[in-house]
Amino acid sequence: MGLLLLLTSTLLASYFQSGKVVNAQQFFTIASVTLSIEPQADVPRNTNVTIRCKAKVFILGSEALTRRYVIYKDNKIVNSKNTSSSEDYLYHLLNARVSNNGKYKCQINIDDQHMTSETEKLTVTGLSKPVLHLTKSAFIEGEEVLVSCSAPEETGSILVYFYDNSKEILEMQMNSHPAEAKISLMGPGIHEIHCSYTVHLMPDSVKSEESNRIPVTVREFSITPVLEVSPKNNIYEGDPLTITCTIRNFLPTSQSINLILSEGTRMLDHGGSSINHNMTAPASVTSLTFECMLTVKNVKKVDTKTVSVAELFSRPTLTMSPPEVFRNDPMKLICRSEKVATEKLDRTELTYTLHSLEMTFLPRDRLNTGVFSIKAPLNDFNCTCVAQARNIEKSSKILAVRPKVLVSTPTISVDGRVILGQPFQIRCQSFNGSVPIIYTLYKDQEQIDKTTIEEPDEGALFTVSISRTDELNEYTCKANNKGRDVLVSKALNATVIVPLSQVILTTVPDLQELSEGSNLHLLCTVKGTPPITFKWYRVGNSQPLHTTTSKKNYKYHEVPVLTKQDSGEYFCEAFNAANTRVQSKPINIEVHMAMWKKALIGGTVLLVVSVLVLVGCVMYFKSRRGQRETSAELSVKPSSPKSDDSLTVTLTHNTEVYNPTTDAVSFYDGREGRVTNGTRASMASLPADISNRSSYSIPATV
Repeated sequence: MGLLLLLTSTLLASYFQSGKVVNAQQFFTIASVTLSIEPQADVPRNTNVTIRCKAKVFILGSEALTRRYVIYKDNKIVNSKNTSSSEDYLYHLLNARVSNNGKYKCQINIDDQHMTSETEKLTVTGLSKPVLHLTKSAFIEGEEVLVSCSAPEETGSILVYFYDNSKEILEMQMNSHPAEAKISLMGPGIHEIHCSYTVHLMPDSVKSEESNRIPVTVREFSITPVLEVSPKNNIYEGDPLTITCTIRNFLPTSQSINLILSEGTRMLDHGGSSINHNMTAPASVTSLTFECMLTVKNVKKVDTKTVSVAELFSRPTLTMSPPEVFRNDPMKLICRSEKVATEKLDRTELTYTLHSLEMTFLPRDRLNTGVFSIKAPLNDFNCTCVAQARNIEKSSKILAVRPKVLVSTPTISVDGRVILGQPFQIRCQSFNGSVPIIYTLYKDQEQIDKTTIEEPDEGALFTVSISRTDELNEYTCKANNKGRDVLVSKALNATVIVPLSQVILTTVPDLQELSEGSNLHLLCTVKGTPPITFKWYRVGNSQPLHTTTSKKNYKYHEVPVLTKQDSGEYFCEAFNAANTRVQSKPINIEVHMAMWKKALIGGTVLLVVSVLVLVGCVMYFKSRRGQRETSAELSVKPSSPKSDDSLTVTLTHNTEVYNPTTDAVSFYDGREGRVTNGTRASMASLPADISNRSSYSIPATV
């Protein structure tokens, strides 16, 4: 039984987990909410529109639920209601207006559940024509008139506009129907008044058509301002002026009347019925424009006059003489007004003064000539001059005086390396002196080149080349910045790099004296400027045997113990800062046999010869039987043996044998190692290795 109850409760919980239990017998859930606009979303004005909110709610139980419907327009609540009915909720817009335009949505709330519909947009087209009313159709300019503009049956936020002919004269918010305001019109004549309005919506607005037009007559205000300037002509700077501002047709009235006298943007005076103003014609203007303004309530009337003002004397100019000066040089500052109205002013009435913030002491012009003599200071300064006559002062433009600095003695040097026969640059520079500076290059007192430097701290560069090392010292340069002296530099002094040439490779000892076991020095000599890098090569090998750098024009590479393998062709290579590489001609080195080897071979040869001679003698005495004559010949090949050569020693003999029977001479029968007396019965005893030969060869190695 307990198991059955647990299973039942589990099934009920899983079935109703998305809903809401109101009490033990009732459960509900909101399935959907939709909003619709009837009869349609786009309607003309005066259409009855219904906003329908339809909600689908699932309920388990019989008790009615309390539902709260909320209608939103542009995310603002416009209507809400609580109901227990399950019918659709209707929100009615009777005689819809443009102000009802917007985006609508509906929300339903039941207990703590709620759901909102999708948004639908309502568009109402058409506005009513505005209606204009005036209190009267004729009045005096500036007089205020009450006007009203109505927008029949329109609602919402409305702005109203009033027009005089086509010109907008007033804009106001319609807070009540109709919108009323007071306006005043300027200028006599016929004016047409009309109005219109705009209904403001978010984010758009809708403008109405124009109202009816009402013509009105505006009569001119009878009184006017009058402006007088004295004198009217031939006005010069500094002349006294009298300006009056009055009212024509002035009648005492209770209305507030005000006069304002001004010149340009500057107010000169103000008053009630008249103004009388005195002033002096100012300097540095060619004309003066005066204005007399009459103000009565909203009416403004103006009288304007312009008078010409002639120049009494021109603005002074300040110059210096000479135009360029050096520090402590005498100079003059000249202040002068070129034009003077001589019919009004004598030139002697003009006085001139100097002004400068940097110079505490300035001379005075005691003779009124405008010429001030001073000594050029050490520092730059700015000054102006002032010309004055009859309380009129005029200042010149600022003159910047920059006393120049005399050029200092130039220094002469080279930029980079000087390589004989190649172009290089000479720098000439003065470290003090005002620009521009003219630099001139000389060679042995003869002008070579000239240049002008406009930038400070910059020297002149001249490109030249030399063919001799001592030619470099012939160069000098001069500097001048239009001062009193032309300064000359010292003679140019720098290291001249001579490119390498005539490289020669020699040996110590001499080539004929090179033998095994001795040491060899490969001496490489060259002409040119040290330091020099030397390299030694053996022909057939791209890697150098030795590399070294020397501050002298020669260097050697030592081979300490010579062998036959050191024989071959050798050369050397050299280069210096001129970046020119030169190579010697190759030399052939032949390593001869060592002396002790030669002595050993000679001794061996002598020993072999001695042995052979001894053998020959033995053979001779043993063959005395019948022998009449014998001869032997010894030969050595090659005659001048070298190291490792094969040496052959050959002994050749001829034997004459006496035959006692025939008394005839029998010779060697041509067979190796045999002598015969005519028969083959006897053989001379010979060494085993040569017994079969008539020529004996003994090989040897040198």
